[in-house]
Amino acid sequence: MFKSVKFRTPERQIMVNVMDEVLQIVAESGVQEGMCYVYCPHTTAGLVVNSYLDPMTRKDISFELDRIAPTRVDFFHQVDTPSDAAGHVKSSLVGIHLSFMIHEGKLMLGHSQGILFAEFDGPRDRQVHVKIVEG
Repeated sequence: MFKSVKFRTPERQIMVNVMDEVLQIVAESGVQEGMCYVYCPHTTAGLVVNSYLDPMTRKDISFELDRIAPTRVDFFHQVDTPSDAAGHVKSSLVGIHLSFMIHEGKLMLGHSQGILFAEFDGPRDRQVHVKIVEG
């Protein structure tokens, strides 16, 4: 099964919880044992697994990524904006794909783990692709 989740990010940099959408796709698939692949097809965004219970966790992650790769004007690639260039670096740091086991029809996530879409150069129309494989 393959589905895409489409949404618009409201800010330049934000972490959007997409876990509910992914869980719904897993449930719709009917797969009891298998794998769930989540893929971000954007170069200025990524995917993160972390706590979704405390919104300050998302803020901490964003703050630290800004500290590591701040928006600045001395990037070598300047085709777009400095925020775009910083977004490319951040996307490379966090990654664009996640893999999860499906066991007994449920996504194998820890108690407080959530699937977060990390926007680094919004606001933009975005999507996440989800592929469910049985077996």
